[in-house]
Amino acid sequence: MDARANAMPENAAALRDGVAGQQGLAGLVPVLDRLCPMHLVIARDGTVVHAGPTLARLRARDSLAGRCFLDLFEITRPRNIGSLAQVYDSAGCVLRLNFRAAPGTAFKGQLVPCTDGAVVNLSFGISILDAVRDYALSSADFAATDMTVEMLYLIEAKSAAMEESRKLNLRLRGAMVAAEAQALTDTLTGLANRRALDLRLAGLGRATAGFALMHLDLDKFKAVNDTLGHAAGEHVLRHVAHVLVEELRSGDMVARIGGDEFILVLPALQDTARLDRIAQRIITRLAAPIAYRGATCRIGCSIGTVLSGNYASFDPARMIADSDVALYAAKREGRACHRFFQP
Repeated sequence: MDARANAMPENAAALRDGVAGQQGLAGLVPVLDRLCPMHLVIARDGTVVHAGPTLARLRARDSLAGRCFLDLFEITRPRNIGSLAQVYDSAGCVLRLNFRAAPGTAFKGQLVPCTDGAVVNLSFGISILDAVRDYALSSADFAATDMTVEMLYLIEAKSAAMEESRKLNLRLRGAMVAAEAQALTDTLTGLANRRALDLRLAGLGRATAGFALMHLDLDKFKAVNDTLGHAAGEHVLRHVAHVLVEELRSGDMVARIGGDEFILVLPALQDTARLDRIAQRIITRLAAPIAYRGATCRIGCSIGTVLSGNYASFDPARMIADSDVALYAAKREGRACHRFFQP
């Protein structure tokens, strides 16, 4: 330390005399603690004699007193300061420095020489947010006149406002998603509705791979409504929706487009043998009795299928109409049948 303890330069003399006068630093410490809670008092040899309460709190586990100022802090501006004489020579300049030990909190500071050594007053500058986070600081850690307190209030208010805005946006987005989903969903069965079907077909029209479209209509459904009531009919429709979803792949679509009419869209599938097997499984499962409040509901279904590869140009309305033709061909053949459309 003796090598660092050089005499103060002449250009610091005016600052020295104006700060401490004849009283010395000892009498100023209580005042500095109150007005500048982030100050350091250093002796002429660079040893830290006293640290303000806030600065001491930043290194609560490792007392700053008795340590060498240049061992505690690295001065980055002005550049190339490596000795105490150079530190004193920077008196009156704005210093940029940071703790050498982690966390390497950054500071702005100014050194003012006086009779017994020097006072270095520090502030966080733009590192205030990191400091508040790292050390859990509050308004009590700053001087009453420090604008940092107001800035912290503004930051806190802004953060609270932004958080509320974020939550509101999330709620609005969730409401929009729910509204869009509701607009595309059949409320009784949870399946896609006609609007969702039209959107899906429009998307498939832009794809290169072909797809199959099955048109399914329930047999004997009216008898269920007539004998057991509409509640039973709704129960049957939900059962049918469950079966259809189970029998198709995850990427396929099942849409309810009418009372007991459904359309199944199977992307990238043109194999007639495989399609017929899917249709036969559905017909078999829907022919099984459906229990409802101690009664038994019996229905069946007929299915008509068209392949997009059989059309020279994409025309979803025509495909649906042709699938309907195939569907009623199946019904004419005795129901519980599956037929492909034949022009």
